[in-house]
Amino acid sequence: MPVATFSFLLFISATLLVYFTVPRRSQWIVLLVASYVFYASAGVKQLLFLVLTTIISFSAGFLLAGVKNKNKKKFILASALVLDFGLLVFLKYYNFAASGINALLAGTGFALPVFKLLLPLGISFYIFQSAGYVIDVYRGKYPPERNIARFALFVSFFPQIIQGPISRYDRLAPQLSASHEPDFDRLKYGIQLMLWGYLKKIIIADRAAVLVNTVFADYMNYPGSIAALAVLFYCIQIYCDFSGGIDIIRGIAQMMGIDMVENFRRPYFATSLADFWRRWHISLGGWMRDYLFFPLSLSRPFYRLGKRTRRLFPGKLGKIIPTSLASFIVFFVIGIWHGASFKYMAFGLYNGNIISFSIIAAPYFTAFLEKIRIDPQGLPWRIVQIISTNFIVFIGRYFTRGPSLMAALRMLKRTVFSFNMQALRDGTFRTLGLSGFDLFLIVAGCFIIFLVGFYQEAGVEVRKALERKNWLVQWALVMAALAVLVFFGIYREGYIASEFIYQQY
Repeated sequence: MPVATFSFLLFISATLLVYFTVPRRSQWIVLLVASYVFYASAGVKQLLFLVLTTIISFSAGFLLAGVKNKNKKKFILASALVLDFGLLVFLKYYNFAASGINALLAGTGFALPVFKLLLPLGISFYIFQSAGYVIDVYRGKYPPERNIARFALFVSFFPQIIQGPISRYDRLAPQLSASHEPDFDRLKYGIQLMLWGYLKKIIIADRAAVLVNTVFADYMNYPGSIAALAVLFYCIQIYCDFSGGIDIIRGIAQMMGIDMVENFRRPYFATSLADFWRRWHISLGGWMRDYLFFPLSLSRPFYRLGKRTRRLFPGKLGKIIPTSLASFIVFFVIGIWHGASFKYMAFGLYNGNIISFSIIAAPYFTAFLEKIRIDPQGLPWRIVQIISTNFIVFIGRYFTRGPSLMAALRMLKRTVFSFNMQALRDGTFRTLGLSGFDLFLIVAGCFIIFLVGFYQEAGVEVRKALERKNWLVQWALVMAALAVLVFFGIYREGYIASEFIYQQY
């Protein structure tokens, strides 16, 4: 059931109607049923993996509560994580690994079987969320859930299962179980947020995707300038697609009285690559920080490494090396989390190396700036940082969107050595699937997003600022947005509702 369809809106409307009609104590049951119905609409067989993950994680939490022995608790935790992540690794990476091994052993007569594996909808999101719950129970952060049906709702809550955010049990579960009265302001704000998300997804992202898909499908026949243009449009597409989807699901949850965690904080205003990833997919970054980075950096091997590096490199460098190594590992894992492909490994290495190096170089670079009398905190330098950060991100997008690692490298090579500016002026652009009006809508939409982000970055709460306007102005804005969405989006010629990019992860 694609989110950008009329059937999905009917599903949401019916769910809300039943949700606010049943007795308040039964609202969570409505959400559980709706979540399983939504998930089953993607394929009944996929429910098996959702149910299996739920049972594994619930059982682990239940067992941990009754065990005092530290070694037994570690065994339960390790078993749950191996089962949960083993399922994800097998479905997502087995065929990739098997194909690679078979290629290496070609001619030996040995070959691993390759299966027709289907990656279930949102599996990495609900497995990460379930694993976080088990780890938190192990750490004693909160007691385990005793009702498996309530826990099943936490794992399967349908808005977030599409593409996140990755929620924490202690923040989301109490909201799912609580009673919620209909609230006009929440309904209004939820609709506004959904509308904003649909505008980003349908008007901008799906239009940008036309050019992106055209160029990447036949990248060998385009010069570097067109390749760079396609990557630029992909940067626009993936931001509007992902952030738009998050806005839609947060809006749905808000109408139900549930506040989901923020997952974007104006990443294109970031002043470093590390800052960019702190602002982009915030819940994934937070999960990696709490459940991978801190355990790694505080582990015994890293403690020993820190002692050794402090002896070898007295001063700041010796202290920073273990932290930069832990950061490198985290970003490499994030890279391969995106998918089973050498291009995602390269993407992880690219980000991990730059961030690790920047951690080591930062204190020396700051001292250098101060020596040449440039204020590291000043606005001019911040603008330089924003531009350079976005350039680094732009290069990384060659890897995530390229059909393969070699294709990405070839496109990068053409961008650098065969740019051909003339291709941007000789009419080639008009063959890429977009009309002049499409381009106008994309540029106008990006300008509005930039303007909203600029004011938010300056501390202005745009929604509250609009709330203070005359009600006629508010309704005029809503109706104008609806008109744009309907006439230039849903009912435009050739429009087909597309899935969200991050559903495949």
